[in-house]
Amino acid sequence: MYQGQTVFSQLMDFLPRHSFRQCVNRYQGNYRTRSFSCYDQFLCMAFAQLTFRESLRDIECCLRALEEKLYHAGFRGQVSRSTLADANENRDWRIYADFAQVLIAHARTLYLKEDFGVELDQTVYALDSSTIDLCLSLFPWARFRKTKAGIKLHTLLDLRGSIPSFIYITEAKLHDVNILDVLIPEPGAIYVMDRGYLDFERLYDLHQAAAFFLIRSKSNTDLRRLYSNPVDKDTGVRCDQIVALDGFYTQQSYPEKLRRIKFYDAQRDKRLTFLTNQFILPAASIADLYRCRWQVEIFFKWIKQHLRIKAFYGTSDNAVKTQIWIAVCVYVLVAIVKKRMQVSQSLYTILQILSVTLFHKKPLYQAFADSDYKNKITSIDNQLKLFNS
Repeated sequence: MYQGQTVFSQLMDFLPRHSFRQCVNRYQGNYRTRSFSCYDQFLCMAFAQLTFRESLRDIECCLRALEEKLYHAGFRGQVSRSTLADANENRDWRIYADFAQVLIAHARTLYLKEDFGVELDQTVYALDSSTIDLCLSLFPWARFRKTKAGIKLHTLLDLRGSIPSFIYITEAKLHDVNILDVLIPEPGAIYVMDRGYLDFERLYDLHQAAAFFLIRSKSNTDLRRLYSNPVDKDTGVRCDQIVALDGFYTQQSYPEKLRRIKFYDAQRDKRLTFLTNQFILPAASIADLYRCRWQVEIFFKWIKQHLRIKAFYGTSDNAVKTQIWIAVCVYVLVAIVKKRMQVSQSLYTILQILSVTLFHKKPLYQAFADSDYKNKITSIDNQLKLFNS
């Protein structure tokens, strides 16, 4: 019988502890802390994410029920609801934001050669945002509308492995295009965006930084065709043109030429118009790149369904950001474990397995081992007949 570490302890061994201590020291996270350290806080919140806990009281009850196993899982402080609430309220959320960036950098090296559907050597990012609704009476600092509160999660997703390389949390009323002001462009990378980010002055900044962008055009964009390239209409591309902005102010904002591609999506019976400063790639590849932008939508849907970022354990700005950044850490940690252990299951399956085996004492690889479970359907099983009607 295996008498070694718990699954939770083995999972946490993948964390770079030295980097975590550096992040804590940077913001003096353990200053005047007697027993419940930042690492204890991280373990509690990671446990809550992995087991889908509903509240601080829920976290406290579950961990105290496993009290004899906590020390060997890495916990050194006494777990209590009030202590965890105070830690979320007062300890700087930037500790966990910086640590998430450490994990993201590690994950991106692991997924560097991951295929995302288009054969390219350049790094491709999808930029988008998602709004998390909050109760105005509980979160008055996040006022969005007259009777509604919310925050916005701006995410730059690396399409190789669906790893978020940049996350910025703002109030929900901030327009998406403003995030381009804080984004540091990577030379040679391709940024795929929806038309909500169409601002020619900001796009010209990307162009001057030697980065490429791909964005949907608006119907009222004033453009002048200079000349057309030959196209293969069997690929869905209707035209591939070199254009220039024709408006007085837009010409000053973006004085260079642009490439306009019109594409017909037969599956959805929809016509799309793209603008880009990438003049080398085939027009069909440009359309395929924009189709890959949907991965960022899937990312938002996935984390909202499988991580605790819609119901919060605290109501302050610091507590909300702490919970979101630790959720990101957990997501990236599971992606790292999946790649380093070469686990074939999806992230969803891995999370479900971890949620019920965290404090079992078994080798981690054994928890993810493929099983030959099969559903046995018999002719007298009346319950399943409900789904055939």
